[in-house]
Amino acid sequence: MDFKKIREDKNLAHVVPLMAFLIFMGGMGFVVGMFDDFFRDHSDLSWWRRDPDQWIYPAQTLLCLGLLIFWWKHYDFNWSIKGIAIGAVMGAVGIGFWLLPTQTYEWMGFASDSEVPGWMKKLGVQERLDGFDARMFGANPLAFDSAADWTSLTLRFFRAVVVVSLVEEIFWRGFLMRWLLKPEGHYWKVPFGKPSWLTYGVTTLAFMVAHAPIDYAGAIAFGTTMYLVAIWTKSLGACIVMHGVANFLMGWYAVATGKLGLW
Repeated sequence: MDFKKIREDKNLAHVVPLMAFLIFMGGMGFVVGMFDDFFRDHSDLSWWRRDPDQWIYPAQTLLCLGLLIFWWKHYDFNWSIKGIAIGAVMGAVGIGFWLLPTQTYEWMGFASDSEVPGWMKKLGVQERLDGFDARMFGANPLAFDSAADWTSLTLRFFRAVVVVSLVEEIFWRGFLMRWLLKPEGHYWKVPFGKPSWLTYGVTTLAFMVAHAPIDYAGAIAFGTTMYLVAIWTKSLGACIVMHGVANFLMGWYAVATGKLGLW
């Protein structure tokens, strides 16, 4: 295998990190599901068997981070103060759309998901309590009271804010928006953020499908906002900042409210 040739491939640099991210997560989920008798939510088991997400997520993070570093020279982020500022503000706006359904659950005073009408459930109006919880190593399961708890939480935030933002935006906005406009030609000559209804529709729909059905409504709203940032700023860096800010705020909201199903 010619690693030098692989490292010089700009297409692989933009596609492989996200593909590895998705395949690794799906593959590990399949393995854990196959060996359900070995990986169980029992307090008497070792932590790596009791809650495999505690090591699967960091392993996925390290794999994708390594791929990003391997191909780093191919990424044109086009950083600017204006782009960073726009990305940060729109990250807060975009994640507001994403969190609106589950916050509506609270505002309407539902006591359980069973009370929510079916059409509202499809929009994501649910309690969202079940999900990744870093609080499993300390004495108090309701508090972060050990170094291991804080390490787990920090790694989770690093994955969401840094790695997820990079691998997704490098693919969706950095590669796919260009490729769609000139799939049979030199798509790398297509300027970043060139608008078209085709790129908007495909990238937003693909971004939606890459998430769970409960998040479809939020993903469409967020993807639309992200597309506007891309064509407004012409900066991949601005899109990454927007995604990172949004994921940080979502993580903070999930931990603060107990809605761990959000991440």
